[in-house]
Parts: sequence; structure tokens; C-alpha cells
Amino acid sequence: MIAALLLAAGVLVSNGPGADHARAQKEVQAKRTQLNDALIEKLAAVQKLTPDQLAAVRGLFARSARMGQGNPVVTEHAMTEEECTERRKAAPVTADDTRYDALCGAPYMAPLYDPATQKPEDATACIDRFEFPNLPCVYPVVWIQAVEAADMCEAVGKRLCDAHEWEGACAGAVLPPDYFFGLARGKTPNEAVKATRHAYNRRWEPTKNWSYGPEYRKGVCATGSFKQKACNGGAWNDCGSNTYPAGSFPTCRSPLGVYDLNGNAAEHMNLPLAEDELASKGSKKLGVVEMKGSWFVFDRIYAHPDWCRWRAPYWHGTRLRAKDSHLNYHLGFRCCRDVTR
Repeated sequence: MIAALLLAAGVLVSNGPGADHARAQKEVQAKRTQLNDALIEKLAAVQKLTPDQLAAVRGLFARSARMGQGNPVVTEHAMTEEECTERRKAAPVTADDTRYDALCGAPYMAPLYDPATQKPEDATACIDRFEFPNLPCVYPVVWIQAVEAADMCEAVGKRLCDAHEWEGACAGAVLPPDYFFGLARGKTPNEAVKATRHAYNRRWEPTKNWSYGPEYRKGVCATGSFKQKACNGGAWNDCGSNTYPAGSFPTCRSPLGVYDLNGNAAEHMNLPLAEDELASKGSKKLGVVEMKGSWFVFDRIYAHPDWCRWRAPYWHGTRLRAKDSHLNYHLGFRCCRDVTR
């Protein structure tokens, strides 16, 4: 375990002041950078990033003091990447489906469409099958602000998804945008989210479903991990990002072939409050932050509903591109990409 190795090397993991604390934090940051560098190299190789894209990704990681796969001292991942690989090999449904690479223009993406009226080839956008960095059996990136997530998606030639795209990928049918914009007009963001989410949730609650089926079930997704006893809120030194490798649970897969929409990391998404804030319509302005799905402790702590089309309150609410947009130890993201023909 990384924490034990650092302690064995004489690094004091302490929240107190002084030279020992400063030295410990420096060691933590050095280890975080080492892990991030290895992650970026893997991302660049698999996703075939251009030199400009790679430089942009490196820049975003370098500017953050927390972005990565969790504080390496306190994080205790619930499964190794090697164990994930073995589980995938034994799974009846493989996680590394390449059927849509050409359609989506990038590996490990799934078309967004409505199977009742469309074929995959009719999709105008695709979504990452796995949480960023969108690599099977790799731990998701967390401790990233919403604005940084939007920038990271753009850096790799994609964009942040709109809420309805994420919801449709989870529920098994991507439908036209329906955000009740009229209810948001003239209101503060908090008031607008409250009004529109209540209308939207009332509409979909009678037919609610999860990525894996019509009933909530424990043990299906990456929801059996834990959080440290010292973790009260979201402190960097106290809260481990105790995630699973992406795709560790092969049956936690939506009808459109997308993994970990329930469990593992919660995810930043764009919630438009007006037509000109739809990322799927080319908006760079974007709306407010929407945090989708659930995270790695939900079999133990069912903190809120997590059915596919459920929209959350204005938690940690900001404009998505605000410099103080939210980040924490269990919050990551995934990207969408428009299909070009």
C-alpha cells in the first residue's frame, strides 16, 4: 500500500503544521505526479492523442494540485487493475467493444441513439464507455473541477455531455432535449434548477430504471467500497478515492453499452438552463453543474436516488465554467463526442 511505503520511508502523514507536514505533502505531490505521468502516457497511446492534445492534457494536470486518481497516501482502491482484467476476460460481454470506433471517431465510445426509432449509425454523438480517462481497468480521474472536466474533454477532441445524453445512455434511449426551459426563464440558477428538476423527475419517476435494469440492486456495480472514518466532507488528507478500475463489473452496463454510470465515481455533466447552453448544440458557454449517478459506497450509504433520469438538487451549485466549480474525492466525469460524417 502506498501509505505504508511512505511511512516506511519516514514520511509523516500529518495534518499538523511544520517541516514534517510540508515534507510529507511534497512527497504526496511527487507520487501523485508520478502516477499522473504514467496515466497520461497510457491515455496518449491508447487514445492516439496528437502532440497538441497531449500538451493540453499535461498542462491541465500540471495546473492542479489534486487532479488524479486520488490522494495516493489515503486512497485504498477496492480492486486492482489486474483483478479487473481477469474479471473482464471471464465476462460474457467484453468491455473492449470496438464496433463503433470508426463511427465515433475514437476508441471505447458508444453511439447515443433511441433504439425504438433509430440505429446506432443514426447517432449524432457518442459517449465514453468508461469514466475518464476512458480506458478499461484503469482507475477514474477524480478531484477535478467541472470547468477542468470541460477543458479536459476539449483537450482530447471531445466535449462534456449534456445531462439528457448521460441520462439516455444510462436508461437505454437518448431522447430529444427536454429541460423545461420555460420554467427556468427569469429565475436564479438555484430557483431554475429546483423548478425544472421537479418537473423532470415527476415525468420520469413512474418508469425509472438503472443502467442494469428496472430495480435497484446491490452488488451489481462498483458500489461496495468504503470511505475512511476520518473522511467528514471532502478533505484531501482524509478522504481516499477508493474507486474500482473502470469496467470492473461487466453487468453494470447500460443497454447502450456504457459502464459505471451507477457507482464508482459520480460524474460532472452540463445542465443547460437555456437553449444556448446545450453542449450538444455547440455551446461553449454551457449551463450549470449537474452531478450524475452514484459513487463507490452506495451499497453501504444510499445517499440519494441514482436512477438514470433522476436530476439532482443544485448541490455545490455554480455555473459549469466558474473558476470555483466543485471538486471532490469521489467526483469524476466522462466525455461525449459529436459524430462527423
